[in-house]
Amino acid sequence: MNILFFLSPKQDLMYVYDDFTLRQTLEKWENNRYASIPVLNRKGEYVGTLTEGDILWGLKKFHGLDLEAAEDVPIRDFAHKRDYKAVTVTTSMDQLIEAAMNQNFVPVVDDRGMFIGIVRRQAIIRYCYDRSRAAAPEQRRKPEKQEKRVPVSAGVQ
Repeated sequence: MNILFFLSPKQDLMYVYDDFTLRQTLEKWENNRYASIPVLNRKGEYVGTLTEGDILWGLKKFHGLDLEAAEDVPIRDFAHKRDYKAVTVTTSMDQLIEAAMNQNFVPVVDDRGMFIGIVRRQAIIRYCYDRSRAAAPEQRRKPEKQEKRVPVSAGVQ
């Protein structure tokens, strides 16, 4: 299965650039309910994932930070607890599922390392669920082959 089938393209996603200030990031993130978002550089390359926790710990680090001071702090200065591993379009379904088990989404890059979108874990779960539901009626329709047994009392010698 081609993972492009699951891709949410870049133009439909929220992401930030690593040179965005904290204020720009907060304003962009304000009306969305995402726990984590992709971070790109200005060339369009995926450079990491920013979480709500990263912002909270960054605020602690830059103690006393107010909204005006947030204009001077680039998001690249915030430590990331962990970055989501990006995959390419040639990644196998097994590798995609393995990555999605530990991440809310899986960033997808092209052969040049340019960010082209994400695969949401929900899309993978939906695909697996639909496949298992489609396979279930087939399993019920197939009669199980029963072995012919010779009774022990038949006295076969």
